[in-house]
Amino acid sequence: MPASFFRRFAKRTFIFLNVLAAVMFLAGCYASWFNPVQFWFVGFFTLASFYLLLVLVGFIVFWLFAKPKIALLSIITIVLAWSPLRELFRIKSSGFAIEKKSTALRVMSWNVAHFDISEHDKRPEVKDQMLNLIRRYEPDVACFQEMVGSDSFPNAINYVPDIAKSINMPYYFYSYNWKLNYNGQHHFGIIIFSRHPFASKHTMSYAPNNYNSIFQYTDVVVNTDTFRLFNLHLQSLKFSPQNLEYLSEPSLEEGKNLKESMSLVKKFKTGFIHRQEQSDHIRRAISESPYPTIVCGDFNDVPNSYAYSTIGKGMKNAFTEKGSGIGRTFSGISPTLRIDNIFAGKNFDVQQYTCVAKKMSDHYPIIADLVYKKQPDR
Repeated sequence: MPASFFRRFAKRTFIFLNVLAAVMFLAGCYASWFNPVQFWFVGFFTLASFYLLLVLVGFIVFWLFAKPKIALLSIITIVLAWSPLRELFRIKSSGFAIEKKSTALRVMSWNVAHFDISEHDKRPEVKDQMLNLIRRYEPDVACFQEMVGSDSFPNAINYVPDIAKSINMPYYFYSYNWKLNYNGQHHFGIIIFSRHPFASKHTMSYAPNNYNSIFQYTDVVVNTDTFRLFNLHLQSLKFSPQNLEYLSEPSLEEGKNLKESMSLVKKFKTGFIHRQEQSDHIRRAISESPYPTIVCGDFNDVPNSYAYSTIGKGMKNAFTEKGSGIGRTFSGISPTLRIDNIFAGKNFDVQQYTCVAKKMSDHYPIIADLVYKKQPDR
């Protein structure tokens, strides 16, 4: 009797845990269905989607030995999430050729983490390595986030005209909040560099008009075509050094655990909610574009999140089209964080894509070659 009771209890417990994992996984995959203001906690399921998938696979293996029919629960769950699963990882890739085809527009997006300006005196080689990487891949347009630069002090460390000349991209558009200043010479913002001229340049800002509530776009003229290129940096989580230390090495002290956990949850919640507002603003601007559109940026959120799905609606993600593996773009915290993206309108073909996993910034640069398919005249 006790053994029979234990078996029933264990079976029901495992079924409950399996159902719970399935519900969280589906909610995370379809996070765009939930308004982050009311359902901000769904963002945690989205962050954990890849790990929840592994849990479901583990349950499949377990039930195949214990009770094969129950394995259908996890199998059906994975089938239901098949479409969003395409955003999480890609199995095959054709590689990336450095030499670009003449018909392609090469696009780079990179959170450059200030070009390491705070450590420039100690290790100036980091900035040189970053510039060398940009020159090696020769992008036609490049969108940088967390750009600390100067457009008015020629002797400044990151004098923007000097950087433009160095990477052979003479056209640039720098958007920043003038209140954010480094050493009295540099501003903090986002910037677009280009080998091709701009027909127009725009900075979009809205309340509270801080760094994450601005984004920019330019109309880039490439031969006889004009493309609208967006550059954005969505709300970061603003983790403190203590937060990062706790994530890498959780404390054994109960009081400290509670304090750090509450701090992290609060920052995650703030990020989920703010990115919802930001992505709605950006989506409206994208829908108003009269030109074929390309969107680059640091989303600070993972695939299938509200921000990712809202901004990328109706567009092609370069990684999903031509990437490989999980596509990690952030070097810290978790190996599953693909938070940087290049989206292109449906009238573009993604020819190739790569993420250069060299740690010069805390983000890896991503690069895509896009080919525009002209629509026939009607």
